[in-house]
Amino acid sequence: MLAARQSRVPACICISIMTEVVLAYLHLIAILTMTVFLSAEVALCRPAWMNAAVVQRLARVDLIYMGAALTVLATGLARFALGAKGWEWYVHNPLFHVKVTLFVVMLVLSVRPSITLARWRRTQAGTGVLPPAPEVDATRRRMFWTAHLMLVLPLLGVLLARGY
Repeated sequence: MLAARQSRVPACICISIMTEVVLAYLHLIAILTMTVFLSAEVALCRPAWMNAAVVQRLARVDLIYMGAALTVLATGLARFALGAKGWEWYVHNPLFHVKVTLFVVMLVLSVRPSITLARWRRTQAGTGVLPPAPEVDATRRRMFWTAHLMLVLPLLGVLLARGY
């Protein structure tokens, strides 16, 4: 029965649907990965928990977070260019522009903590000195801002998916 139904669907539509499904799936997995690793960064970055192992772990977690963020960007651009709605729909949608702007702001806010975490790793590996508590608190606050902005993105995504 399924084979009979599939044979009536033109091949070009199946490819387009499968492309959209794969891109949506990869985009969602990247978003979830980004969320998990940003949450892990915020949870680990506490003055009371700071030790050599945490400094090294934070640097590794941040690399995965940034990789996931770049994957979100890449899959988002692919959905923009190849997705079912077409780039014309997105270009004229103000919600899309708000979503992209918020994502870029998140990435910009992530730069300083990433640089800080890499510096902590180098300093700790070279001299054994841990970061001072006020600097840890300030870095954690920046991570929190990024995490809070991330909460708005799914709402915008749902609205876009529903055609708003």
